[in-house]
Amino acid sequence: MNDFSVEATGLSKFFGDFKAVDNVSLAVPAGSIYGVLGPNGAGKTTSLRMTLGIIDPDEGSSRIFGERPQTVRHRIGYLPEERGLYPGMKAREAIAFMGALRGLDWSEGRRRAATFMTELGLERVIDEKVRKMSKGMAQMIQLIGSIVHAPDLIVLDEPFSGLDPVNQERLEMLVCRERDRGATVLFSTHVMAHAERLCDRLAIIARSQRRFEGTVDEARGLLPMQVRYTPRADADPASVAALLPTGAEQRGDSWLFPVDDAGVEPLLSRITGSGLGVAGLSITRPALHDAFVHIVRQVDAGFDADAGADAVEEALA
Repeated sequence: MNDFSVEATGLSKFFGDFKAVDNVSLAVPAGSIYGVLGPNGAGKTTSLRMTLGIIDPDEGSSRIFGERPQTVRHRIGYLPEERGLYPGMKAREAIAFMGALRGLDWSEGRRRAATFMTELGLERVIDEKVRKMSKGMAQMIQLIGSIVHAPDLIVLDEPFSGLDPVNQERLEMLVCRERDRGATVLFSTHVMAHAERLCDRLAIIARSQRRFEGTVDEARGLLPMQVRYTPRADADPASVAALLPTGAEQRGDSWLFPVDDAGVEPLLSRITGSGLGVAGLSITRPALHDAFVHIVRQVDAGFDADAGADAVEEALA
């Protein structure tokens, strides 16, 4: 059995002179939830479409379950970024229709549609026409339609966009349930909270290239932990400043500064042995959001520096 449900290698795509995706590789472990993160316009959607064989890459290749994507379409459920349902169809029929396109029997599709909708608290709209639904509700119907045939790989492009908090929670529950039954889930997003809660592994794409691949903890580990220390009220500020690392900033009664994993225990020993007291102390690991912003800003800074250098060269030419 292949350890990876999805293997994309060196994918690149040009639109005219613009390189929308530049040498992106993805390896999605079987039975995992894998997130592709990035700012708007980073190349996430194009990367997913090349991976699925919807558009051809100019460079690189992809395999799904070890095969060409076109040969295993019946094993894939795909929710595209562009949503679209027949407005005159009732919800149950719309879901059954999408299942039928993947080879699912019509009556079984209708049965599964009703079961899914009931389990997700959507039973009141089972027989309601799509045109009467809110945008978010119609999106949930399309999502169910993309997985009603029990695919082995589920690919969701920005699935949380446009959903209210209740339906976002329903979607998270559904994603976890599909993973638990053995499906592999690959989704793109620019909202870090969902990725932090759901992903077993993730890739971050910025400026058309993959800039990180690993676990959530590995991404968060790119930045040091943040310490907030509040000494006793009568502690001498100069003595506190001398105790703490260079660059520590005083904010009101507290001091803020970074510390790496290896520095935590020595720091605690210094503070407790200093006689300055501890009125408050917290050590916080940066969130995925912080790591994401850090990575993207580094990429943008390098891009701006390269653009500036090119402009100077052109001016001097």
